[in-house]
Amino acid sequence: MEGDDLHDAIQLMQMEWAEVPELKLTFRQARRLWNLSSELCDRALGTLIGSGFLTRSQDGTYIRHAA
Repeated sequence: MEGDDLHDAIQLMQMEWAEVPELKLTFRQARRLWNLSSELCDRALGTLIGSGFLTRSQDGTYIRHAA
């Protein structure tokens, strides 16, 4: 079940950033937007950074990685 939750969270985040590529979110904002636990949000964002889909800016916000 936990793997499904992670997969769902990642998919949700990717869809949102695909629709709004300029979206900039702090960890707290992302957690609230998608109503995720801290652990699940952290794992999903980490996975998206690891895959190159997202990056973390100098101010700590998560943004879509430039193509």
